[in-house]
Amino acid sequence: MGENQLIIRCTKCGAKNRVPENRVSENPKCGKCGTTLRLEIFDAPVNVTDANFDREVMQSSLPVLVDCWAPWCGPCRAVGPILDGLAKTYKGRLKIAKVNVDENPGTSSKYRIQSIPTMLFVKNGNLLDQVTGALSKQALDVRIKSFI
Repeated sequence: MGENQLIIRCTKCGAKNRVPENRVSENPKCGKCGTTLRLEIFDAPVNVTDANFDREVMQSSLPVLVDCWAPWCGPCRAVGPILDGLAKTYKGRLKIAKVNVDENPGTSSKYRIQSIPTMLFVKNGNLLDQVTGALSKQALDVRIKSFI
């Protein structure tokens, strides 16, 4: 099994299903009861806090793009809709997480976030890249494709 697989729990029977990453867009079905597996949890950014950062980001089975932002930041607000769209585009292949740096100083300190927006690219629990500044959809798309 060289390819990455997701473990998706069936909402009907509770069975855990292994789904190859490259097949999540094919509407996979539960191996036990045949119900279509629901992937909605992957199609929007997830709000992450200091308390759940390790679980949601570092222990994620998917690569994670972490947006470190604040509500008062204009460039952060401009990037928000782009990330919403990318979450839908990469549904099941990439998790997009958002960390409000004002409310989560522990994460900000740990990753030395001094300017926002800052994007962290995490895969298999390892920080692979960190980019500061508002990136265009095209620039984010290129980075994501090289990352996942």
